[in-house]
Amino acid sequence: MRFSFDITDDLHFEEGKFLMIAGPCAVEDLDQIISTARYMKKLGIPVLRGGAFKPRTSPDSFQGLGQNGLELLRQAKEETGLAIVTELLDPSDLNELIAVSDIIQIGSRNSQNFPMLRKVGKTGKPVLFKRGFGNTIDEFLNAAKYITREGNNKVILVERGIRTFEPSTRFTLDISAVPVIQERIDLPVIVDPSHPAGIARYVAPLSRAAVAVGSDGLMIEVHPDPPRAKSDSQQQLDFNQFSALKEEVDSLLPVCGRRYV
Repeated sequence: MRFSFDITDDLHFEEGKFLMIAGPCAVEDLDQIISTARYMKKLGIPVLRGGAFKPRTSPDSFQGLGQNGLELLRQAKEETGLAIVTELLDPSDLNELIAVSDIIQIGSRNSQNFPMLRKVGKTGKPVLFKRGFGNTIDEFLNAAKYITREGNNKVILVERGIRTFEPSTRFTLDISAVPVIQERIDLPVIVDPSHPAGIARYVAPLSRAAVAVGSDGLMIEVHPDPPRAKSDSQQQLDFNQFSALKEEVDSLLPVCGRRYV
């Protein structure tokens, strides 16, 4: 078996299982995150994503609610019982983040922040580790070792697209990375189709490709009202779009020998 570990006491992830993670790019207010959490609960999605701290290219863009965002995630977790994943941007926020989040997300911009990777490895908490958009597979896997060598094998690798010469999408989804990585390391590999798509209508076909290639899960951005989102508005799915996508995944998983976590 390539991997087997507990995310929470009630959520076990192992080879052959398929993990769905969904939620907004950023936590914006209580109504937004609670309504999303309730909808995810209704659909049987076990993990809610939401950014409290947002790494943005421009300092003029929405930077997230910070500690207030963590508090809103805590409330969503208490009401719905969903597991939480949110991104660690600054190591000084680690203790406050792990008090709320069941999974520590390391985003692409910190994919080679080796002191941070060692630090999160020492927590023993599950880590959602995104490939850097300029990293080769070798660089990605070597970076993951900074976490696992601290004795933490609860690492979920995320293919989220790489930067190439092609401007038609936000990034280029390296779908071939999934089987290559699965062959080389005993860790789950999931796909984030939202960031390489950059446009909501491309998320479903990229998701289907991820399931078909044998990924161990999907991480999708979902917002109750995407046009009003404070970040990544063009690539986030609304509830109806996500529900339709979930039905497609439901039908594909048995064909691909997967079942939901």
